[in-house]
Formats: sequence, C-alpha cells, structure tokens
Amino acid sequence: MVFLILLSIVFNPSIVRVKYSGGDWYNDPDIIPNLAREINKRTDIHLKEKEKILTLDDPEIFSHPFLFITGHGKIELSKEEQEALQRYLWNGGFVYADDDYGMDEYFRGEIEKIFPEHRLVELPSDHEIYHIFYDFPLGLPKVHEHYKGPPMGYGLFINGKLSLFYTYNSNLSDGWAAPSVHHDPEDIREKAFRMGINIYLYALTH
Repeated sequence: MVFLILLSIVFNPSIVRVKYSGGDWYNDPDIIPNLAREINKRTDIHLKEKEKILTLDDPEIFSHPFLFITGHGKIELSKEEQEALQRYLWNGGFVYADDDYGMDEYFRGEIEKIFPEHRLVELPSDHEIYHIFYDFPLGLPKVHEHYKGPPMGYGLFINGKLSLFYTYNSNLSDGWAAPSVHHDPEDIREKAFRMGINIYLYALTH
C-alpha cells in the first residue's frame, strides 16, 4: 500500500480518462485536472494535472493503477476492449465510473457482458471508501439532482477486492468542474472533491 503511494510520489503519474465509442467520454474536460490539483494540495501524492486519455485496448492502461469513465449516454466496447478491461481488473487495476446522467443502462450492460458471474453491489455507508481520508457517515454525497432518490455507490468485487466503483444518481465528477460550469455551491463542490480524493486514495492503497 505504502509502496504504491511512494511510486506516485516518484513517478508523478496521470489520472487516465477512458475513451470509448458511442458517447461523450470527453465530457467536462477540466474535471480531472481540477481533481488532480486538489489531490496534490491535500495529500502527499503528486499527480500530473493534465489527464491522460487512453482506450481500453491500449496496453498502456496496465501501467496505470486508476482509470476514470464518465459520460451521458451510450458506451460501446469492442471485444478487444472488453477483454482488456477484464484483464486489467483481474490484474489489480481499479476503475471509477461516474454516471453523468444517461449512462447507467449501457455501463451496466457492458459490465454484465465482461463479468457475467459478478454483480455490481451497493456499498454500505460504513465501507472504507467513504471514510479512508474524509468521513462521509451517510455514504456517497449527491451533487446534482437527475433522478429522485438517494445517490448510490456500487462496487464490483474480484477475489474479494473492490476493483470497480460506480456512482449513480450522484453526478460526483460534475462537482470537480470550475464553479462557472455548473454553478454548484462551494459546499457541494467541496464534498465532491473530498469524495474524489477518497476514491483515488482507496484505489491506490488496496
């Protein structure tokens, strides 16, 4: 665990945004630089602020411990991309996916194809990802109201390890955008950054 953090200090990695077919994978281009900047300010981790963009069938994904997926609609993965994502997660990588409204059915469909024997399960509010650095006693915060009901955080576990974290009805990553983009109150943006830092730290230490 400490070894991974030390690697991040020495090698100054980037957060990878996944490019995929069918939807707006490029949505809100400033969110990753803004999150990386906050991680650098608040922790001992040193990230490149510029995001790296890779497709799942690019072998370089295996050099990165953390992949980010977002969008508003359709996700279409080729067979090669599906197989690469399966290998990536089986080999210890971590994926964070945030439904930015409209992505849910397509993302779930791809995960079911790739991992037919695994299911996305809702994480309880006492899961470590909600408490590892900042404390969220009620679990996932809600940034934007797209659907009725509470925000939900789901996990895909492989060999007992949380390998993929998926947020639905939260729109968490929108809270990382500049204030002028969505006009979110500062307290909402702060919660979004804090939860984003939790997710990244959890991925790096498990």
